[in-house]
Amino acid sequence: MVSRIVFTVILLAKAFIFGSCIEQGNAESPWPHVVSYEVFVHAFADSDGDGIGDLRGLTQKLDYLNDLGIGAIWMMPIHPSPTYHKYDVTDYRAIHPDYGTMEDFEELIREAHARDIRIILDLVINHSSSEHPWFKEAIADTTSHFYGFYQFASSSDIDRFTVDESETGPDSDNLRRWNKVDSLDDTYYYSYFWSGMPDLNFDNQAVRDSIVAIGHYWLEKGVDGFRLDAAKHIYPAGRESDIHAWWEYFRAEMEKVNPNMLLVGEVWDNVETVKPYLNGLQSLFNFDMGYAMMEAAEKGIGDGLAQRHADVLNAYSEVTDDFIDATFLTNHDQNRVMSVLDNEEKARVAASLLMTLPGAPYIWQGEEIGMRGLKPDQYIREPFLWTYEPDEYRTRWIKPRHSNDKTVIPAYEQFEDPNSILNYYKALIALRNSEPALSIGGLEPLKSENKALSVFVRTHDTGNRLVIHNTGDDYAEYSLDALFSIYTVITFSTHNISIPDNGKVLLPPRSTVILQT
Repeated sequence: MVSRIVFTVILLAKAFIFGSCIEQGNAESPWPHVVSYEVFVHAFADSDGDGIGDLRGLTQKLDYLNDLGIGAIWMMPIHPSPTYHKYDVTDYRAIHPDYGTMEDFEELIREAHARDIRIILDLVINHSSSEHPWFKEAIADTTSHFYGFYQFASSSDIDRFTVDESETGPDSDNLRRWNKVDSLDDTYYYSYFWSGMPDLNFDNQAVRDSIVAIGHYWLEKGVDGFRLDAAKHIYPAGRESDIHAWWEYFRAEMEKVNPNMLLVGEVWDNVETVKPYLNGLQSLFNFDMGYAMMEAAEKGIGDGLAQRHADVLNAYSEVTDDFIDATFLTNHDQNRVMSVLDNEEKARVAASLLMTLPGAPYIWQGEEIGMRGLKPDQYIREPFLWTYEPDEYRTRWIKPRHSNDKTVIPAYEQFEDPNSILNYYKALIALRNSEPALSIGGLEPLKSENKALSVFVRTHDTGNRLVIHNTGDDYAEYSLDALFSIYTVITFSTHNISIPDNGKVLLPPRSTVILQT
């Protein structure tokens, strides 16, 4: 009986790997538990041939993302800015002219929503650009309303802003973050990241009101939420309670416009530091699990991974049950998966972990086609490859060092290959989108004597799923034992894995199998 069932589902699983078994799309994964895709517009798709990606290019590639199964797009900043990355904004209510017009953005929202794809806008409010009219007015006239928008001090006053480093760690080295205003005598301004990014002064009610109004503006345009850059740096180190209070206030104000909007915060720190932010931000990027999944794929040590994730979720639950765990492997600030792992099979293992563990996954553009990239930052943000050259949509804003026609097979070429990493991502996303246990289910870690194995159950009222990953270089055996009578059907398999009569499943190197009752 078991052998006959297994033979049938292996054929189905094999077909599913090639994208032909489970319907593509994202209808089964409810917002905001969808798979999201991080887009750097500058490098994604160029619609007008000027070498720079733009909003029309992104709109014209929505079918690609929809076919991949993406449910939301996180857009890196699109506002006017003097830098290519645009994390120093000069106008919070406008579109950078390189990217197009406000009409182009409104069309993007309409077309994305027509495909049931949400838009998450990167909102950079810890600081503005030093070229922002607010800052220019502030240093031009110290009696100006805008002088209070930033943190200014004389050389004798700077010391009072410096907190005790023994209490808050190395980030409290505030003294070096004061920059001289050349046009004013003995006047300095505070900037956590860089002199071109002066921090806004959130002790000023006018600043808080301005930021709330900016959020309302974009939500009223149809944006579905915000990715909040540098969320833990709204106030200087040592003022965490003020930071948490701000985000609670901001969330309440945004929900007045759209109760279903999502705030996902960048708090790049340990779990204990991160978790209090959940009172204000529904979702936080799980850097801890990102590192853990990459390490498991790189070193072939998967045991303990699910328990580590469960510990994070339990810690979050101490604050609130109302949270979305934003999981990812790497983002625009980190070396790319393929360059770190330097092995496509390991990259597939990492993707398998991401799509089967809890959370709402984020994919950094190009990871799904195996793009490469190493710091400095511009070289992890190289042009996306659509077809082999001549590629009419490929941007040319920078000459790539790592991702080109010799090192990466372009997206449309990979679509034709059922065994490509792109089709593997597509299959994993389709599986996750169609399985409530994987998209919104609970997590029960299981132990294994083999350190290469990561074993866990994803639980849901519609049916549980037993997930087994072999992250190692060698074959690994997992004995189902008491689970043998429960999990009898293979839902998904990366290899021709079967369930023998003795219930001992043999997994090839870097493989995955998912079983159901």
